[in-house]
Amino acid sequence: MPLAPPVLRRVLAGATVALLATAVGCAPQPGTDASAGSAGPSCAPGKLATKTSGKLTIATDQPAYEPWFKDDDPANGEGFESAVAYAVAEELGYGEDAVVWQSVPFNKAFAPGEKTFDFDINQVSVSDERRKAVDFSSGYYDVRQAVVALKDSEAAKAKSVADLKDLRLGAQVGTTSLTHIEDVVKPTGDAAVYGRNDQAKSALRNGQVDAIVVDLPTAFHITAAEVTDAEIVGQFEDLGGAPEQFGLVLDKGSALTGCVTDAVDALREDGTLAELERRWLADAVDAPVLK
Repeated sequence: MPLAPPVLRRVLAGATVALLATAVGCAPQPGTDASAGSAGPSCAPGKLATKTSGKLTIATDQPAYEPWFKDDDPANGEGFESAVAYAVAEELGYGEDAVVWQSVPFNKAFAPGEKTFDFDINQVSVSDERRKAVDFSSGYYDVRQAVVALKDSEAAKAKSVADLKDLRLGAQVGTTSLTHIEDVVKPTGDAAVYGRNDQAKSALRNGQVDAIVVDLPTAFHITAAEVTDAEIVGQFEDLGGAPEQFGLVLDKGSALTGCVTDAVDALREDGTLAELERRWLADAVDAPVLK
């Protein structure tokens, strides 16, 4: 049976909560940890225990790159992650006028310490190491990492991971792109580490590195619109056989984690995530696999 539309699902969920509260004689208290399995008011549409009452604060880095965001404006609803963020907000009962965007550097989003946002969306891959400092929602996108090099370079001829070992490789700090260089390629020289992807792209243009590693959709955008004399050399296989996933980042132990995860799961189940992926990431077709 098809899932009910988001608004109807929220109405049904609200009715269920009311019946449960009547049955036990009292309603759960606000702030109940949703991940503990309670269906209390902490997940009531538009009534979550957010940083600002009645508002949902969503963070991402600046600049916000395509195809994840469009025109460096997360609030316009265009680009895959902007669209996902607003879809999650709707599932949680927050309209566009109740969403507040905040700029937070990539590394700071999953660093230890209390967050100033309700959740962050910024191509942050879920990992056990990062879970020590923050909570994650379930994954909203399965991703692979890819190698980008100038078309006329020796690096563009690479066909395997072994062919990359003697190359000068670069990636953004704190990313799984950098992890793939260090743990999968294991190059003979140290990787070049950059604070932002635009710095890595400049290094590629200027010949400071032979190739850079980025996620696959970003690789397609770079080669199509930003460094048009570059090409995708290939993509890596999934580490350990499990798909790498991007997840929404929340405070460690956040009472919102269960609510946000439920919203992401609902969007996956009703086909919304797949639809947004087709719309905004359609150009990210398959690339050769480096083995």
